This record gives sequence, structure tokens and C-alpha cells, in this order.
Amino acid sequence: MLLTEEIWIGVKCTNNTKKILCLLLTGLLLAGCGEREIEFDHVYDISDTYTKIGETLDDSSDYPYFATEKCVAPDEFTANEAVSDTVSEAIGLFDLTDSKVIYQKNIYEKLYPASVTKIMTCYLALKYGKLTDIVKVSEKAVDQASDSSVCGLEAGNELTLNDLLYGLMLRSGNDAAVAVAEHISGSVEEFAELMNQEAAMLGATGTHFVNPNGLHSFEHFTTLYDIYLIFTEAMKTPGFSDIVGTAYYEPKVKRSDGSDYDLRWTNTNKYINGDNMPPEGVTITGGKTGTTSAAGYCLVVSGVNAAGHDVVGIVLKADSRYNLYFVMNQILTLN
Repeated sequence: MLLTEEIWIGVKCTNNTKKILCLLLTGLLLAGCGEREIEFDHVYDISDTYTKIGETLDDSSDYPYFATEKCVAPDEFTANEAVSDTVSEAIGLFDLTDSKVIYQKNIYEKLYPASVTKIMTCYLALKYGKLTDIVKVSEKAVDQASDSSVCGLEAGNELTLNDLLYGLMLRSGNDAAVAVAEHISGSVEEFAELMNQEAAMLGATGTHFVNPNGLHSFEHFTTLYDIYLIFTEAMKTPGFSDIVGTAYYEPKVKRSDGSDYDLRWTNTNKYINGDNMPPEGVTITGGKTGTTSAAGYCLVVSGVNAAGHDVVGIVLKADSRYNLYFVMNQILTLN
């Protein structure tokens, strides 16, 4: 955005009256017009946004609002006797067909996302990488704690980005997350910066990431509503819904000595792997789990409800895995 002001200071004054008028005129000119260019940083250029997607709009009034197709709601609690709201810190059900929030509890509260973080990691890998890319797994990627969720990779392994993303999202591999980050941005730190930039672009203003896997950090947090924004954008990305909707995946991984070995990754989402059934009439098409002691039990799902509407359900910081799916089933029956 540019402002222009014309500056004219070459006024010759010959007496006191003229000097006073001259000073007034010069002040007005300095305040008002010109050739000086003033540039504002961080301006949101909506015309550039629409140019990128090939849409031409003749007038700025034709630009839709940021939230035109998004579910928005005030920070209120939706009381409903059908939902056991005390077993989870934050709950949200979003009707994408009608663009409305059906149920909400603490959807703007800052919470730890655990491995739900990997939704953003997968989204950025699909956005900036190629599924045919060959990724070499580093020592840092496999250097995970003994109790960390990993997908069985070894240092020096080579596999396609496509295969790696299944390990990231199905098995929830923290090793896969680091490998993705290093492949896309060169380091975990640089990738975290990219995550935060992209989150801001999506309107996820209550979010701050420091790693690609969701391992606990006081500086790594988000909100349920921000997860909704990130997840729905990821679901629009080719390949994402295929990955998160897959029950199991069996890649062939190449070792550093040239030999191959097979892995099998089962989706941690119990709706997808068949360990938990959704309510009658509801179809679950994908999602992501997450669990740490600080984050509790977390689950994001996409699906179609009994009314035929596309929905996204999110439960954060449930007190047990059983209650995580129990309360998710409850909200999925609402419409």
C-alpha cells in the first residue's frame, strides 16, 4: 500500500505577512500532498490473493470477507444435556455445509495440541513438497525418547515423501515429523517458522508452534478453533484426505546399505482402524489423534452426519481415551 505526498518548500517570502502565510502554506503542503512514497509493512493484499488463484475481481467491494465460508461463533458455551462436557477441556462440532458451529466449549482457549500438530506438518509437506521426493532420514530424526511415538525409521533410510506422510499421520511418527521438517525447510527451527507463518495466513492467531510433532513445550500451543481452521484447509489439499482416511499402510523402506525392509503402520484413529464405531448414520472420513500428559487425549475427525452434512468434530484434553471417543460420539449426533 502506498501513500503519496507532494512536498513543496521552495516558497520565497519578502515580508512578515508573507512569511506567516508562507509558513502556513508550507505546513499544509508538508502535511498533505506529494511525491514521497510511504510503504506499510505486513499489508494484507487481497488483490494479490485472488490473482494467485486465477480470479479477477473488478472492484474491491467484490472481495468476500475472510470468514465468508467459515464457521464463526462468539466465545460462548453451548449447553446440551446430551453432551458430557466435563470430561474434556474443549469441544467443538462444525457444520461445514451450513457454515455454523453446532456445539462449542472453550474453542478459543489456548491448549497444547500434542500430535494434532502433525495436521499442519502434513499440510505444509503437501503444499511445498512433491510426493515423489526421496527423503533421507537423519540421525536427528530418529533420536527420539524411548516412550516417543515413532514409525520405526532408521538413520540413513530413504523413502518417498508420500510414504513418509503415511508414517506421520497413521502411526503418528515423531521421527517422520522431523524428517519432513528437515526435507521441507532444512531444519526443525526453520520449519517451525514456516508453520507459524502459514498459521497466521489461515487466521489461526491463537497458535504458536516450535516443533513439527507436538512434543510438549510451554511455547507450543493452539486453540480448538485454530485447529478447525488448519484442518479444514488441509482437507482441501490434494492427497491429505486420502492419507488421514487410510486404515493401514505398508511401505517398503530402503536402508543405507541398499537393502529394503517392510513396515506396517496402522491408523491411531479408532474410527478409521475399526476399533470404535461412530453413531448410527455418521460416516468418519479422516482425522488425527494426539496424546501427551500435558495435552491429555485429543481427537480431530472429519465426516458426514446423519443429515448428510459435512462436519468436523474436535475434542481436546479429554481425561481418558474412552471418554475421548465417548464425547466425540455424543457431539456427532447433534445437528
